[in-house]
Amino acid sequence: MKIQGSVALVTGANRGLGLAFAKALLAGGAKKVYAAARDPRTITLEGVVPLKLDVTSAEDIAAAVKAAGDVDLVINNAGIALAPALLDADGEDALRRQLETNLFGPLAIARAFAPVLEANGGGALVNMLSALSWASLPTTGPYSVSKAAAWSLTNGLRNALRAQGTQVVALHAAFIDTDMASHVDGPKTSAADVARIALEGLEAGQLEVLVDEVTRNLKASLSSAKPVYLG
Repeated sequence: MKIQGSVALVTGANRGLGLAFAKALLAGGAKKVYAAARDPRTITLEGVVPLKLDVTSAEDIAAAVKAAGDVDLVINNAGIALAPALLDADGEDALRRQLETNLFGPLAIARAFAPVLEANGGGALVNMLSALSWASLPTTGPYSVSKAAAWSLTNGLRNALRAQGTQVVALHAAFIDTDMASHVDGPKTSAADVARIALEGLEAGQLEVLVDEVTRNLKASLSSAKPVYLG
């Protein structure tokens, strides 16, 4: 998959990592970039096509498919992270809300755009996951559940879309320097670097991109005698 000349759709593209993806795609020579957000008025980047898209809205998704029938690259970036822990009074509600956006949202986008990608030569689908797909912190229980499920979903989509020639990429990163992680102390990767590394991996034909050292170490620990997820 080459960025030069591609037609891309980025969900959650009004700020943070989604905005960084849109900028990186334009800089890489994409022919067209659809920048999707719940409120397209929040899309201010010049050179993109604003698109109204709430990934939990079937109506929005259907309209997006009609508007963006030339897409050959879909980046499932939109996501939410909510504070309640699993056993908090509102923990179950937080989990359900995050599953709706972080799991069922990407699934709905993939289902809707799979025929579009096939018609346009196969293309690629990138799912923004997390180092927390493989571990859970005391304060990230519901979010980690949603990202673990999204990782499994991505692996399933790779199998489902292989026959039509669609490259399905799982993108994992630890903390990224965006509003979502503004409360976190410690090292963070810039959104621009995450987008750059992701697109480089995509062009190299990778199916899984691990952005930073924390993520690589965490993934490696899964086969150790004491994996990180055991605490």
